[in-house]
Amino acid sequence: MKKDLFFEIASYLIMFLFLYTGISKLVTFSTFQFDMTRSPILRYFPTLSAILLPVAEILISVLIFLPNYRKIGLYSSLFLMIIFTIYITYMLLFTPDRPCTCGGVIRQMSWTQHVFFNLVFIGLSLYAVIKISKRPEPELTSQYI
Repeated sequence: MKKDLFFEIASYLIMFLFLYTGISKLVTFSTFQFDMTRSPILRYFPTLSAILLPVAEILISVLIFLPNYRKIGLYSSLFLMIIFTIYITYMLLFTPDRPCTCGGVIRQMSWTQHVFFNLVFIGLSLYAVIKISKRPEPELTSQYI
């Protein structure tokens, strides 16, 4: 099967983004958790969110890395990027005090820059999801059972 270089690059960029932000949030856990308490949406469950979000991001990275689970990882990344973008857009439009709950250098972006950054990654994820969905599923034979 011929490999699609852009698909591979997109997949690894998405994987790296989620791994980087997930680890960054865990490394700065107390700051991340505190920022969650200041969010008008996430303040009701800051500890749970502060644990689940980075774990989910790292898990998505692992799924994308593993060829047999890449499809679910890419679908998950698309879903999470859409949720993040909706959250950021809501904060940008309706919240004057905006605590940044992002990880790593992404914290340095303005909210508007962050929306555009996310839209680029939504585009990459959408492309990767479309490409992987067109691939035939491997047939199960007795060697897999």
